[in-house]
Amino acid sequence: MQPVAGPSEPRQRAANVHGRWRSGAGRVMDNVRRAPGDWCDLGPSPDSLTSMGSLARREHHEKKSSAFTWEVKANDRAYNNQFEEKAFLCLWRKKYKDNIIHTAKYNVFSFLPLNLYEQFHCISNLYFLLIIILQGIPEISTLPWFTLFIPLVSLLVIRATRDLVDDIGRHRSDKTINNRPCQMLVGKSFLWKKWKDLCVGDLVCLHRDNIVPADILLLASTEPSSLCYVETADIDGETNLKFRQAPLVTHRKLTNIRKMASFQGKVVCEEPNSRMHHFVGCLEWDGKKYPLDSGHILLRGCKIRNTDTCYGMVLYAGFDTKIMRSCGGIHLKRTKTDRLLNRLVILIFLALLLVSLALTLSFWYVMPELKGKHRYIAEKRVYSLPTEVFLVFWAFLILLSVMVPMAMFILAEFIYLGNSIFINWDLQMYYGPQDRPAKARNTSLADQLGQVEYIFSDKTGTLTENIMTFKKCCINGIVYGSDDEMAPRKESSSFWTKYADGKLPFRSLRFMGAMLERKEKVVQEFWRLLAICHTVMVQGTDVGELVYQAASPDEEALVTAARHFGYVFLARTQDSITVVELGEKRVYQVLAIMDFNSVRKRMSVLVRNPEGSIYLYTKGADIVIFDLLCHKGLMECNTEEALASFAQETLRTLCLAYKRVDEDVFKAWRQRHQEASVLLQNRAHALHQLYEEMEQNLQLLGATAIEDKLQDGVPETIQCLKQGNIKVWVLTGDKQAVNIGFACRLLSEDMVILEEKEICRFLDAHGETNNNLLGDKDGLETLFLPHVKMAMVINGEFLDQLLLALHKEPRALVQNVSVDVESWQGAEERAPHFVKSRRVSLLWQSLGVQQRSKKDKGAGSGESPEVQRERAFVELASQCQAVICCRVTPKQKAVIVALVKKYRNVVTLAIGDGANDVNMIKTADVGVGLAGQEGMQAVLSSDYVLAQFRFLRRLLLVHGRWSYMRMCKFLRYFIYKTVASMMVQIWFAFYNGFTAQPLYEGWFLALYNLLYTTLPVLYIGLFEQDLSAEQSLELPELYVDGQQARLFNYWVFLQAVAHGTATSLINFFVTLWVSRDTAGPLSFSDYQSFAEVVAFSCLLSITVEVILIIKYWTVLCVLAIALSLCLYVVITWTSQSFWLFRASPAAFPFLYASRNMVSKPSALLVVLLNVSLNTLPVLAFRIIYQALKKPHLKVTEAEVPTDQSWNPSLCREQEEESEEAPSQDVITVDTQPYLHRGSRSRRSSYAFSHREGYADLITQGTSLQKSPVDTGDLLADHRFLPDEELVLNITKSPWYRRKMSFLGRAPQLQEKVSSEDETPSSSTSSYLTTEERTSCTNRAAPPPERGLRGVPEEAAGEAGAAVPS
Repeated sequence: MQPVAGPSEPRQRAANVHGRWRSGAGRVMDNVRRAPGDWCDLGPSPDSLTSMGSLARREHHEKKSSAFTWEVKANDRAYNNQFEEKAFLCLWRKKYKDNIIHTAKYNVFSFLPLNLYEQFHCISNLYFLLIIILQGIPEISTLPWFTLFIPLVSLLVIRATRDLVDDIGRHRSDKTINNRPCQMLVGKSFLWKKWKDLCVGDLVCLHRDNIVPADILLLASTEPSSLCYVETADIDGETNLKFRQAPLVTHRKLTNIRKMASFQGKVVCEEPNSRMHHFVGCLEWDGKKYPLDSGHILLRGCKIRNTDTCYGMVLYAGFDTKIMRSCGGIHLKRTKTDRLLNRLVILIFLALLLVSLALTLSFWYVMPELKGKHRYIAEKRVYSLPTEVFLVFWAFLILLSVMVPMAMFILAEFIYLGNSIFINWDLQMYYGPQDRPAKARNTSLADQLGQVEYIFSDKTGTLTENIMTFKKCCINGIVYGSDDEMAPRKESSSFWTKYADGKLPFRSLRFMGAMLERKEKVVQEFWRLLAICHTVMVQGTDVGELVYQAASPDEEALVTAARHFGYVFLARTQDSITVVELGEKRVYQVLAIMDFNSVRKRMSVLVRNPEGSIYLYTKGADIVIFDLLCHKGLMECNTEEALASFAQETLRTLCLAYKRVDEDVFKAWRQRHQEASVLLQNRAHALHQLYEEMEQNLQLLGATAIEDKLQDGVPETIQCLKQGNIKVWVLTGDKQAVNIGFACRLLSEDMVILEEKEICRFLDAHGETNNNLLGDKDGLETLFLPHVKMAMVINGEFLDQLLLALHKEPRALVQNVSVDVESWQGAEERAPHFVKSRRVSLLWQSLGVQQRSKKDKGAGSGESPEVQRERAFVELASQCQAVICCRVTPKQKAVIVALVKKYRNVVTLAIGDGANDVNMIKTADVGVGLAGQEGMQAVLSSDYVLAQFRFLRRLLLVHGRWSYMRMCKFLRYFIYKTVASMMVQIWFAFYNGFTAQPLYEGWFLALYNLLYTTLPVLYIGLFEQDLSAEQSLELPELYVDGQQARLFNYWVFLQAVAHGTATSLINFFVTLWVSRDTAGPLSFSDYQSFAEVVAFSCLLSITVEVILIIKYWTVLCVLAIALSLCLYVVITWTSQSFWLFRASPAAFPFLYASRNMVSKPSALLVVLLNVSLNTLPVLAFRIIYQALKKPHLKVTEAEVPTDQSWNPSLCREQEEESEEAPSQDVITVDTQPYLHRGSRSRRSSYAFSHREGYADLITQGTSLQKSPVDTGDLLADHRFLPDEELVLNITKSPWYRRKMSFLGRAPQLQEKVSSEDETPSSSTSSYLTTEERTSCTNRAAPPPERGLRGVPEEAAGEAGAAVPS
């Protein structure tokens, strides 16, 4: 029975069309403005009812984007092109975008300026550019201009090349997508065009397995009633088929291509937005208006399944489509180390300014005295003293500018690239079945992988394979499971029925014996129920195989299991279902279908068997079924134990029950049911009561257990990550993910699981009693005892009510924004009333909630209450070991990631495999895309590509930790060696009159960081290992070093500076002390010899230091050190040769300086003395420090044993202490123990999670194939039902708030649904057969022709003949 739509006659009012001339443009733009009341009553389709509950509570910012100002006219580009919008100031552009997608950042013209603009956002590049400009001024230049210009150009070219390569990949992807073929209506025929040629209003033709190119209004299809089956795996990760249906008017009238070519309908709908499951619009055609909703829309990215041909009209194209609106933009990602380096560059620059200023002031003080003593100085100083002071300041700044080494940034790029290549080459992350290696698409985030604290993961396709497998069952109190010693699959499956596919892994010898005996009626009824009680539709193939189409994978798994054991669902019509039971074909007359919904948590089918008896078959959640049983005996107790056992194994459970219904009882019930089904008010309430009445006194058959198959290695990976102090949050669009949380060890038995009501009460009580607690330095971290393990389970509706951040884009979160809190308060008002203030809750005492007086805390931080609540929620969630967010939208995923980044200041990683994960992946610091079965959208937007979730363990704990350790050691050593060599310039200034004269040879300064010390430090950045890969995986606790930034921070930076300063002091002053007051051929007291001794001492000292800090020695390491020293020798001797000196004395002034120094034994002894003094004290200090240092044994939250639970005595002691302290107030909430996983509440919370099935389509006959007729150019042979039957009921589904609490609150299942809370809904309506509907409404029109859907002709004929008349 289809729902009834709003008023019988849609309201039509004239739209106010205002024309406006724009000055100088000469064009007219039509602005169509309509008041909200001008529209016909619009409502959701049955498929969109579940999403409407949260959308009704959308915030104000979404309402603005939902204004009905989007007008699209079919087959009329001229009309659609006249709409324009203001782009900038007086510039206007077309309002409707074309279907071309540009995800690349650059084009031919914008690459150079835009890339340079991005690169000079880096403080270090601006610093280098400033120094190069100063070096070009001869009066103040102390170093050749090319010493910084060439390295800077090299750095810019390297980074630009990297960005260009990445962007070329995006261009290729865009080109591939934009050039996909599709059929577009041109004139009076459909021609093959490209996606990029589509425009708003065009009509397209799609075929089976085609990808939908834009957001399209479905107009017609070759399926009955213009149904269209789509797969949305690339959008929301769900692989089960969904149906869309064309509006009735287009289904009837657009029956051939000629009529489509003349179609001039106009769609008026909401502006483009990112709400994937929501659409409201109106079709205006021939002076009438027809409502449209999300059930009529095919979204871009969907794939057409099981539908030969469908036709549609483009409503949103390109970046206006919902999937592109949800993807977010491309943003530059930078690592924490990179940001720290930028701050250090500023710090160093400020220090250099102060040092240069101090040295300049010294020059001002000393220079008059020097001019008086030495006349030749006065002759050279031609400028006045103030001018010279000014020039000397800039000269010192240039001379000391090498304290920020350009080579460090150049080598860092090579290190990033090298570590990324190692990820690509890792065979341990290669997935053979799909031939997919790991791939680093972003080469600048390698060290960030070693600092991740939060992982945000999708569920479907990321943690699971989305494959439901029938694992176990309990029949009549006996549990049956698979046996390992069973026969091969083909023998076992073919033994029962020829229709079995042999793919079910369930095989049990004991169960086979029970089936062969055929004495147990319970066993027969068990499998008969699974073959009958469902909304699965069947389709036959050319080879006679059966293909099932289900609204959820759970139902398909159950029907497939029944088929495997000889109870084969073969075919169905509107009022019958054909089943082959152990070789015998039986046709059951379907009297009524009571479909599943989230309120009932069960499904029932009322059938009449071939013998004429009436049976009711019911399946659903155990907490529902057990309350409907007629008695509870030993079998029920055994089933309870079996359910608890299944729950321990994290299986998805269902209970099965049935009863025989007397004929008189059924006739009386049917009469009342028919009366209730035509009520105009309180229909859902009346039907719900009738269902409750019929579904009483059931007899339990047993229970099923289905496994939602995890990917290989997921539990071990999550457990290892938790040991590394990495928190994993699951953000999924599915309705529930709690069982997956237990299956992958994200949740454990001893965890306190907080749900929405507990979170609301905690935040409300926290805000009332302690407004300013969040202003504390420690925040909520001091509120929880370390032995209490918590988890949080919430959904998208709760986030809509709670989070202020949903008003803003994920990357533009601000703090001081007011928000309407009615929805927040409404959540508590809708919740059931609980008895409060009875006693202090054991739960909250265990959480350690402490009251702090307002007056003790001051006036607060000045944040608005909404922002404080937002911050409190993030703090509370961060104290949980796991957080699971169900039914969240792509934008909500990104908002959650952005909030954690904003308030926790941590490194986040997002991993997913679908287009609904793209926004989350882009928002996180590191985005990982899984190359799975859901398309390549996530991969194309990710930084790293993996084939399986389990490879994330090696990516983080091995490659991430290595990359972070290498980069930190590289930076520390580079800073040390730079300071060690360049601080000498400051000491030398005290002996040259503060004249900014460099000590070293110019070529030594230019090549010191580029060649002489490059290879060893490059080896550290690429190949250094403190532990092997196996040891890194065995000791995940070591990953905490990266999270806490222990290896490189301000303290480590100061240590490196201090170490380098000490080295420079020894090299300079020891050499000065030894060479002072010496003369003769063996003396090295002259300027050039002194400079060479200091330079050689510095080079050898830092070489010995690199030998000491390297832990992973290879032949390559030895070659790097040896080659660096050889380069110094060769280049120094070459630059100091006579022929270069003769060619350019000014450029090569150090003639034979190094050769003379080496020939003097005293100079070599001084070099040896300097190296010894630099090395031995440091080596001794490190040995003593390691011996005295206590082992670092910090136990993280993840290291708490999983079997640890509460200590009741400790809780009682806390309770006594709280009672003894009169000054402390306590927060009073319900006294409820936390929930055990084996309890009925825990099982029922995820026992039956799939959505409504195809009951409405089945009973209407709209999903069943009609006999094909040769219709020429007709789209299909459409047989129409009477108008009364096909009127859409678009009334809104009631928003149902879960009565269940994960804190073990007893559910009230018998609670009656009041008329105030329930509105007429298709999801709670029963579906009667055609015969009953006709007799109920006394219709004169004959019922539609019955037919079978896609089964072999032989089976279809027999099934049709067996249908009772």
